Amino acid sequence: MNRIDRLFGMVTLLQSRKYVTTEQLAEKFGISVRTVYRDVKTLGEQGIPVSYEPNRGYFLVQGYFLPPVSFSPEEADTLLLLEKLIYGLADKSIMAHYTSVLNKIKTVLRSAEKNRLEQLTDRIKIEVSAQFQQPAQYLAPLQAALSGQQILNIDYQNKDGLTSTRQIEPVGLAYYGAAWHVIAWCHLRNAYRDFNVVRISRLSPTGVAFRKGPHITLNEYIASLHLVDTQIA
Repeated sequence: MNRIDRLFGMVTLLQSRKYVTTEQLAEKFGISVRTVYRDVKTLGEQGIPVSYEPNRGYFLVQGYFLPPVSFSPEEADTLLLLEKLIYGLADKSIMAHYTSVLNKIKTVLRSAEKNRLEQLTDRIKIEVSAQFQQPAQYLAPLQAALSGQQILNIDYQNKDGLTSTRQIEPVGLAYYGAAWHVIAWCHLRNAYRDFNVVRISRLSPTGVAFRKGPHITLNEYIASLHLVDTQIA
């Protein structure tokens, strides 16, 4: 990657996150910390308002937006492939949002890129086996609870067919075994549990913030599975 592409990539990354640390920039672009400092200085000299907050990282000053950009043919192709994957693996709550996002992206595509997508649309298809076509319906509200750190009320049916009402604090979403799972702190069990989203028959946000102290991360939970059997919800 040449320096111009790297600088542009830095601005794009900064726009996509609230804060980006020096180490994250160095790892993302395969450069040294010293080079990160030089690049950030260059961005400032070009009028791009990059600021820094101790213990958090770099950020773009509010109000700065990069003008719409064009996509390479390969990037446009990737958008289409992602659309097919979304429709194969996500639920209606996600698909509506993705369609809206994709339509917004398409407005900045050049004519050649739009034509390319139209030609590929009917030539890529993902077939999901009938045994896996049990759509989860709560991915969007689960994501909202994760980002907002708010408790959810759910009715959940376990493997034995027994239904119980739970209050949960979601810590992560994972897709495995051809199904979406939400890992959450369960107030009924007073422990972390793995809930198959398909088995959630009702979900309602409470608007109440998490009551438990700092949670483990999704990666920490998954790592713990190598030490003990999965806890049954």
